[in-house]
Amino acid sequence: QLGEEINVSVPLYPNEHFYIITEPMKDLPQNLPVLRDYNACLYLKEDAGKMLVGIFEPNAKPAFKETGRVPDDFSFGELPDDFDHFEPYLEKSFHRLPMLESAGIRKFFSGPESFTPDTQYLLGETPEVKNLYTCCGFNSIGIASSGGAGRVTAEWMINGHINEDLFSLDIKRFQKFHSSKNFIMERVTETLGDLYGMHWPFKQHNTSRNQKLLPYHEELKNAGACFGVAGGFERPMWYSLNGKDPKYEYSFNYQNWYPSAKHETLNARKNVGLFDFSTFSKFDLKGEKTHQELQKLCTANIKNEIGKTTYTHMLNEDGGIETDLTVVCMDKNYFRIVSSAATREHDKYHILKYLDGDVSFKDVTEDICCLGLFGPKSREMISKISNDDFTSDKFKFGTGKFIMINDIKIWAQRLSYVGELGFELYVESSFAKNLYEILIDEGKNFELSHCGMHAMDIMRMESGFVHWGHDISPEENQYQAGLKFAISYKKNVNFIGKDALLKIKDQKLDKRMMMFTLKDSKPGEPLLLHEEPIYMDDKIIGRTTSGNYSFCYDKNLSFGYVNSGNTFETLKDKNIYIEIEKQKYPVEVLEKPLNNKDFKN
Repeated sequence: QLGEEINVSVPLYPNEHFYIITEPMKDLPQNLPVLRDYNACLYLKEDAGKMLVGIFEPNAKPAFKETGRVPDDFSFGELPDDFDHFEPYLEKSFHRLPMLESAGIRKFFSGPESFTPDTQYLLGETPEVKNLYTCCGFNSIGIASSGGAGRVTAEWMINGHINEDLFSLDIKRFQKFHSSKNFIMERVTETLGDLYGMHWPFKQHNTSRNQKLLPYHEELKNAGACFGVAGGFERPMWYSLNGKDPKYEYSFNYQNWYPSAKHETLNARKNVGLFDFSTFSKFDLKGEKTHQELQKLCTANIKNEIGKTTYTHMLNEDGGIETDLTVVCMDKNYFRIVSSAATREHDKYHILKYLDGDVSFKDVTEDICCLGLFGPKSREMISKISNDDFTSDKFKFGTGKFIMINDIKIWAQRLSYVGELGFELYVESSFAKNLYEILIDEGKNFELSHCGMHAMDIMRMESGFVHWGHDISPEENQYQAGLKFAISYKKNVNFIGKDALLKIKDQKLDKRMMMFTLKDSKPGEPLLLHEEPIYMDDKIIGRTTSGNYSFCYDKNLSFGYVNSGNTFETLKDKNIYIEIEKQKYPVEVLEKPLNNKDFKN
């Protein structure tokens, strides 16, 4: 509500939080620890000879439901009792602590406790108001979190950025709609329970869904899509096979979507796959100073020639990687930036923080859809539905141009995040469904398969491509990440972070990105994710950042950073392990990506 008054979006809303305090209990042990029973959604603690029993339950109750507002004069107030809501959990507490069954209740408390849409804090500078920082939304774990949150908030305010991977806590992971009453009041009924719920890999929220739908959402649904959320959009994660229910069955080992990912990745490598990239963030910049400003913002030398693309990064002043993106020159003094779906507000904030006011900036993410056609048959297939020339001589890798497909004007780019020959097809949203139907119809002649985000993630790892938020972040620089090819010192521009990079350039690396495969590989045995320790013999030398199972190469695949002095040469003959679930698995160090196809020709 304070944010609303100054047009700042703070996605935070209170639920009704319940606990009871018993009458004094004569035989209560004085040294009883705080007890948490996650399965029963309970916490229990001794309180001056009495017991306090509280709950973090699924299907929580939003507070102030009638008005959607906390009254201005509400301070340390209480809400009406709802013992019917609390009683099932109280009964479960008798199983955990049988002496409670005969205890009297001195106090039944119900009061507001605020939660965020994902049970993570809200830290960092707000995109709407400069120098306004948030340090809130602690989801009932504020005391435990306060030391670290206070430290990073102080550093953030002093430096204007943070050199740690804290995007999962950054308020800029959210968009305006996340603080709307329609969204937040339903979502927090789920996130309160998530505090004690199982933190499954790949878990998706059930509440406040279908906020943003693609123009061909129903068609994807009919094709068997299981949807996940990215940047507010419902996007296909995988497609069910043989009419099975497209629904996650959560597990810490074998994933029920593996057969789908296997089919999708194998087919895209053999025939052609259709990926949806519409959720990627897209920003159009126009004006005479645009190229000059991009040279200042980006580390690479941005190509100022119509149709040329440049892969690049934007840094903070200390050389940490703030954004991972592609820049394409669409026309004279007109460039488009494409970055990932989840970082839309974060990337927009970083660009606008430094962009000259004379440059026109427009977020066109929802105006333009993008369908990705990738695989060895993609060139032959697109040539059947367009009269444009798609041969390598006339349409080189790293370039883009306008093409026509059935009277639909499309901006086509030859790039690849999956390591296959293919084309990104950008089209106005109003024509996107038509284009989708044309591709599906012609695709029947080329064994085209729908491909979800899991397939894309597996294929980008097979090809050695990193992902911002996992493999790179403000915590890393381009030298550590093996991305120095995206730095241009030749351009006569003092780009942001250049001074820091020049100091880093001649220093010994304190960590280095490397690729690994498990020597004994089975899908989901174990499940590789991230943050797993990397060992040399019995000594931890690093941590993983990404993990997947490659069905094309039958390998458990992992990316990660190893510490100072370690290289492929020093590690290739050593005993290297990755530890998952307390078990150490022998790994091989990869010098090159698994996928070494020449997809640029």
